Parts: sequence; structure tokens; C-alpha cells
Amino acid sequence: MGNFFNVSIEFDRDKVNETIFSAILNKQKGYVCSIESNNLSIANINSEYNTIINRSLVNICDGSVLAKILACIHQQNFDSYIGAELFLSFIELRTFKQYFLGNTQEVLDSLRENLSKIDPAIRKMRFCPLPFADVEMFDYAAIAKDINAEQPDIIWVSLGAPKQEIFMHKLLPYLDQGVMFGFGAIFNFNAHTGSVKRAPKWMLRWRLEWLYRAYEEPRKNIPRYVRFLCLLPRLVWQEYRSLREQQRLTP
Repeated sequence: MGNFFNVSIEFDRDKVNETIFSAILNKQKGYVCSIESNNLSIANINSEYNTIINRSLVNICDGSVLAKILACIHQQNFDSYIGAELFLSFIELRTFKQYFLGNTQEVLDSLRENLSKIDPAIRKMRFCPLPFADVEMFDYAAIAKDINAEQPDIIWVSLGAPKQEIFMHKLLPYLDQGVMFGFGAIFNFNAHTGSVKRAPKWMLRWRLEWLYRAYEEPRKNIPRYVRFLCLLPRLVWQEYRSLREQQRLTP
């Protein structure tokens, strides 16, 4: 992974998948973070959260605009690896034992039904809701005990950023194995229930999902975008300065 805007991100999809497959096959444990404007901003404000993000197995860039900004700075062909795409690609493999953690029972019931149409084995896998609580209030030992009894290869975590990254970091020491993915609204997108839905296909094609999310949940997402835009000039300046320094030191 390279360091971009003070956060480790891997833009090579093959390397992302290789890292994940290797961890699963070797019965290792760890977590994968999906980097977008919100958690990137927090990682540049909160040093503890930055450490959590950068201790992952691998991070993907889940923001197409973010990928384009970095591609422009570094003059490289960077592209996003959207969490929703990665999620479905692993479901469609119909290979791994999975555990679905977080969100509400209603969403999880619909999610089980829809994913079982892709992989019938998912119907018998564990779907566990979590209460709406502060990240410090969870009984991580008890949660891990249930997960360890299932021995999943993959643990999907739906709590929303920055909560899910902190949650995965705190849960990790209690796990025996399993790669955790913190992918926020992915459960809602694939459950096709509730108020949170994915953008229309035409908006996805034009990389306008961020605009749809702002329209869908303005009170939640607009302040996040404003915070990112306020930080962006400093981040761009630091990135250019770091790049120039690397170029100066390279023979």
C-alpha cells in the first residue's frame, strides 16, 4: 500500500484481493477499511483513529472523486474500488464461510434472503444485529465468542464510519481467525429495505454517488463533505510537497 493523504491505500485491485485471499487461506485475522472522504478527514484530525486505519491488512479507496484527485496529483491511473463491488464479488464466489454483523434485524433478514439467491449456503450463515451503542459499550469478548464458534473466513461489519473501524480494531484481539470488512451501508444497499439505498445506475456511471448520498441523507452527509472540502487544500499541498521530496531523493 502507498501512503496518500496520510492514510495507507492500495489502488491495485489484484493486490487487494491477493492480500485478502492470503489472509483467509492462512487462517489469519485482520481488517479491511474502505477509505472515503469522511473517514479520511477523521484520520487527519484524530491521530488514534489514523493509527487504527493504518494498521489494517489493506485499505481500498471507496471514493471515485478521491481517487481522481490523487490520480491528478501523482499522474497515475488510480481508480476507486467501491466497497459495494468488492462485497458482491466475494458473495458471488460462493466459496467462503461468512458472518454478517451489525445493522438491524429487519435489514439482516432481507439481506439474508437476497444474498441466498446468489449463494444458497448463505441462508445457514450467521446474521447478528448489534444495538445502537457507543463503541466503548460493546462486550467484545462475548461478540468474539459467538464469531469464533462459527469459524468464519469473512466477517462483514456494518456500523458506519468511524465507528466500524474502531469496532474492528477493538474486536480483533479476541478473534481466532477471520478477515473483517468495515463497509457501512453495504447491508442496506443489498437488503433493498429501509431508507438507505444505493444511487441509480446512471449516477454510478457518472461517479455521482456522493451527490446522491448527500441528497438521501443531507443532515448526515453534507457536514461530512464540508469538513473534507475544508481539509482538502492542506492535504493537497502536503501531498504535493511529499511527492516533490520523494522525487528529489530518487536518483
